Amino acid sequence: MVVAKKSSSPSRPREDSPLLGGATAVPLSSQPKTFANIFIAIVGAGVLGLPYAFKRTGWLMSLLMLFSVAGLTYHCMMLLIHTRRKLESASKFSKIASFGDLGFAVCGPVGRLVVDVLIVLSQVGFCVGYLIFIANTLVNLLNNSSSTDMNRLYSSLIWGFPAKSLYIWGCFPFQLGLNSIPTLTHLAPLSIFADVVDLGAMATVLVEDVILILKNRPEVQAFGGLSVFFYGMGVAVYAFEGIGMVLPLESEAKDKDKFGRTLGLSMAIISLIYGAFGALGYFAFGEDTKDIITANLGAGFVSTLVQLGLCINLFFTFPLMMNPVYEIAERRFWGGRYCLWMRWVLVLVVSLVALLVPNFADFLSLVGSSVCCGLGFVLPALFHVLVFKEEIGWKGWSVDIGIVSLGLVLAVSGTWSALAEIFSVKV
Repeated sequence: MVVAKKSSSPSRPREDSPLLGGATAVPLSSQPKTFANIFIAIVGAGVLGLPYAFKRTGWLMSLLMLFSVAGLTYHCMMLLIHTRRKLESASKFSKIASFGDLGFAVCGPVGRLVVDVLIVLSQVGFCVGYLIFIANTLVNLLNNSSSTDMNRLYSSLIWGFPAKSLYIWGCFPFQLGLNSIPTLTHLAPLSIFADVVDLGAMATVLVEDVILILKNRPEVQAFGGLSVFFYGMGVAVYAFEGIGMVLPLESEAKDKDKFGRTLGLSMAIISLIYGAFGALGYFAFGEDTKDIITANLGAGFVSTLVQLGLCINLFFTFPLMMNPVYEIAERRFWGGRYCLWMRWVLVLVVSLVALLVPNFADFLSLVGSSVCCGLGFVLPALFHVLVFKEEIGWKGWSVDIGIVSLGLVLAVSGTWSALAEIFSVKV
């Protein structure tokens, strides 16, 4: 029995599509290419909300959460790999290509359904975050970049309409066109461009941070208190969310025995980058740190260029991130065939949700808590304990059940905390 996703268009990017290079049936990724793929799968626009999370939770508390989440995420990624290898060693499972396939192999149609739902919610959440970032950044750049009151800034009006709403609706018709393209292979290089721009933006912000730290030395706090613990955990989980790609990436790796080492090295480097970016951003601006750190850079040419570059790359990354959603929706409701109206409805839903969420970092926490905890912690540990239940002993059981319990607690508490923050902003 072959457990694999089927699609009416084999060239269309899906959950199990490679991020770099062409779509090939043979896994030929070298270790450097595997490292690059992992970096692309994990690092995204969410990093720009880390300094604000450091401000809310305290720099030391945030660092501890970031490194803890990184270690736990790495462990759960390896759980998925070990579970897939165990199942593929059985004769009835010859190929498990993706997270959804693994859910089907372990729990049947229910397992695939749960994974599909969480992947849809996470990918839609990422794209909502993109639109919020684009709209808030354009408001900051084009309306009143000298304002320090972000709530008042985001309520700016153009012709009597909220500026943020107009920018989101301005993106809408162009996104309908981009998301109508059945085959998005030629847009794949934009994912590489997105990471190049992200790295450029991060480097620019870091240089600015160091200059401001040496000049101003604002007052900062190490611990923000237990009341913001779950909020910070949600942002941290969101920042490391790339677990949906770990099985396809391991399948592409030429030397699978060294994949765990490459993954661990990648997670360690990304953790250090995240920690430095979040801490230095907070140290530079203190209590004035904004929900999108690029908004703190001022109105200079370089700052404007970086922010516009980020908006452009997220605009064109939107259809790539939505493609797994289309693949799942069309497979389940349209026989795997291309469906234009379904894509347009989904783009409309994403745009409407983006209109309702005022704060970028608060939304990161909501998605990280409500969806990413389930994908990143609960399901990997649950699948592992179900497959290895007769081999791992009581210690293995305790660890897996502990991770499942922790994931559920973080999901429920973090979701409540993030929703409270979002609604408190509106009030």
